Amino acid sequence: MPETHNTLQTPDYIVLAGYFILMLAIGAYFYRHMRGIKDYFSGGNRIPWWLSGVSFYMSSFSVAAFIFYPSLCYRYGWVGVTLLWVAVPATLFSALFFAVRWRRARIDSPVEYLETRYSPALRQLFAWQGVPVKVIDDGIKIFAIGSFISAGLGFPMRETMLGAGLIMLIYTFMGGLWAVTVTDFVQFVVLTVAILIILPLSVARAGGLAYMVENAPAGFFRLTAPEYGWHYVIPLILLYCLAWSSINWPLIQRYFCVPRERDALKVGFLVVGLYIIGPPMMFLPAMAAAYFLPDLANPRDIYPVLCATLLPAGMLGLVIAAMFAATMSMLSSDYNVCAGVLTNDVYRRFVRPDASQKELVLVGRIMTILIGVIALATAFMLARGSGEDLFRTMVTLFGVATGPVAIPMLLGLISRRFSNAGAIAGFLAGLTVGLALFVVSRQREAFTFFGMTWNPAAQELIIAGLAWKMEILIFLGGACTTLVVMALVSVLQPPDAAQLARIDAFMKRLQDPIGAREEDRETETAATAISPFRVVGLSILAIGVLMLIVLPWSHGAPTFSMDLFWGALLAAIGAAMYAASVLSKRNTS
Repeated sequence: MPETHNTLQTPDYIVLAGYFILMLAIGAYFYRHMRGIKDYFSGGNRIPWWLSGVSFYMSSFSVAAFIFYPSLCYRYGWVGVTLLWVAVPATLFSALFFAVRWRRARIDSPVEYLETRYSPALRQLFAWQGVPVKVIDDGIKIFAIGSFISAGLGFPMRETMLGAGLIMLIYTFMGGLWAVTVTDFVQFVVLTVAILIILPLSVARAGGLAYMVENAPAGFFRLTAPEYGWHYVIPLILLYCLAWSSINWPLIQRYFCVPRERDALKVGFLVVGLYIIGPPMMFLPAMAAAYFLPDLANPRDIYPVLCATLLPAGMLGLVIAAMFAATMSMLSSDYNVCAGVLTNDVYRRFVRPDASQKELVLVGRIMTILIGVIALATAFMLARGSGEDLFRTMVTLFGVATGPVAIPMLLGLISRRFSNAGAIAGFLAGLTVGLALFVVSRQREAFTFFGMTWNPAAQELIIAGLAWKMEILIFLGGACTTLVVMALVSVLQPPDAAQLARIDAFMKRLQDPIGAREEDRETETAATAISPFRVVGLSILAIGVLMLIVLPWSHGAPTFSMDLFWGALLAAIGAAMYAASVLSKRNTS
């Protein structure tokens, strides 16, 4: 069996250092290409669909993928996979009904279109509501990854948060959306290799897949569990469908950063495929651990305990890098899109409407730093224990706005009938109902939802930014109220002639394919031409070399063989991609 160790050793630090240096190098590579606001916040609408799709996938989950879902799989079985599989119908919904619309909106930030479709007031309202949600949520995720790595492997918590937060902030600051998407792709490669290493080792240690099925506890391989039945899963699907199509800004950004509308559809379909395959591969090791680690005191630590039990030095560092990748991808996307909203929807709209492209990129970088620093400060407040109750309450309160914001944003993209007065009234009414439900839910002893009693243990899990039973009830109440009030007020106070003219112009924009308008040709001419193949190839090559460097520490035939195989394969793929990009450039020059 592989050597068991509980702390990071020298080869692990080599892998982690190489990984973080690579992230910084990618940011530095794209620094000189950021010449305008479209380059920095939407990649000049030139990001390839495969790169955007992988970035979408990596930006859609965080350290929760290694805390909450594996914990459920360890305790209850397959239901943990089911709860992440809700992303499949949510992505299909967003891709089929809204991907093309988001691309045809021809925007640089997710809330930009609200001014034309509704009013400047609603645009600013949703912008200022959304940015604090993301920033505080990002701070909580930094705290979550720090506490997770610290508790599971003894790595210093504050140093973990500071290192991951600063590195992610620096490469996002330098390279904008291009750096975010390319680092997401590299992090996807690291995550995939880590999963493909830990999966066979854990299943083999459990006695094999057939043994697991034959000796599983009752209901262990069912889609649901009594604690998380269909009465919980179905509302969760609805929540994901609305959130991923409207208020999850980084995911919307992945639809409008690609060149063509059919590329936006490809982004969605690629994510669907990754979400069908990914969760079972990620969480089956946690299910296997229930067979050979049956008495784990804290199931939230199952993944780091698995790594410490099964992996030798060096390979442990690779899996820890994958855990960092899961959170860093989401946070870097949040930093970039929030900075885009502040730059495009606030600074350019009110402060400097005639600002040059160079000035807007500078402001975008300043906003990125501001957001990153606030998120880090939030994480350190939580680490000191001085702000936990405050931020737990704030996260839940911000969740109140999910339905009231999502409904007007989506209806504004598909219908002319809803007025600005209806949108504002629906938002305020839904927010009021959500707040009322939140107050009621604080009475935990009396709170029940479809027979599910609120329990204090769920308190600590809210800190990871997860959607829980209380939040689902709040979401349903707020969303339904928003829809009803918005429809009613829009009938009683329909858009006036001027509003109808703006709405018709916006709807005409959504009907025009990309390339049909003059602004599309201007954007295509102005966009910076960047080919990601060279930097992606070099990055994959570097990951392969890192894996080969730690081969001397890979004790035992299974781990040595897997390390050698994946290291050599990644090095070969990376070298081939780099060579192909060089050859292509020579042929076109």
